[in-house]
Amino acid sequence: MLLVPWLAGVLTAGFRWVHLPLLGAWLAGYLASYYVFQAVKTRRLNRFRAQLVAYAVPTVLLGGLVLGLRPSVLWYAPAYALLLAVNAGYAFRHRERALANDLASVAQSCLMVFVCATVAGAPLDRVLPAFLAVTAYFVGTVLYVKTMIRERGHVGYYRASVAYHLVILAVAAWFRAPVAILFAALLARAIVFPRRRLTPKQVGLVEIVASVLLLVAVTVPGA
Repeated sequence: MLLVPWLAGVLTAGFRWVHLPLLGAWLAGYLASYYVFQAVKTRRLNRFRAQLVAYAVPTVLLGGLVLGLRPSVLWYAPAYALLLAVNAGYAFRHRERALANDLASVAQSCLMVFVCATVAGAPLDRVLPAFLAVTAYFVGTVLYVKTMIRERGHVGYYRASVAYHLVILAVAAWFRAPVAILFAALLARAIVFPRRRLTPKQVGLVEIVASVLLLVAVTVPGA
């Protein structure tokens, strides 16, 4: 969920060298947030002080560089602040695996498509199809992965996952053919794989392949 939205944004908006420090700040910021939420969860800030400093410093330096060169990215700050507050709230209550918390994380990640467009000076409508496809994919993945691991055998989650993928496939039919084909394959995955005994590693490998195909579907001309 970190690299795919960044790549989708860069490939559809056009690469600028400022995207590199943005990526560095994005990755370091994710690691810093992980330890922030661990500190919130355990109420033991001192335990994670070294990690917080180690990742906060590059986040601030690289993020400051991006902000200095592209101050318009500040428009996204309120959305990220709100979504991070949602994550912190669930961490405080020891409910990080809640569906709403996962969806908040998806929203944070997918907003990066728009951030990359703003950094490139590209209009947001240029990357809107990529944003919609990436968001639809990751929301579906949250539901699907739950049926494979933490909610395996849960009929409600399975039905929700299949129903979601059916709806998204119907919507994807209005987009490029490669996107529709991909979501048809994702629907088949959501139906068939929960009935199989895949290991978490196998589930992850399938998602890596799906992520690559998603990037091809939304970014390669004539794909």
